[in-house]
Amino acid sequence: MDKLTRLFVKVREYQRGQTMTEYALILSAVAVVVFVGYQTMGTTIGTLLSSVDGQL
Repeated sequence: MDKLTRLFVKVREYQRGQTMTEYALILSAVAVVVFVGYQTMGTTIGTLLSSVDGQL
């Protein structure tokens, strides 16, 4: 029973997976912000690039 208790405590304190999960959540949040920004400013950027291309 003592071995089982020590194994449970060891597994519970293992935090490598937790860090990976946090990085995945941060990456997802950044991706959503970039996507929304692109959708919001996409037409403006397209118009600006067309204007620059026309002047060249």
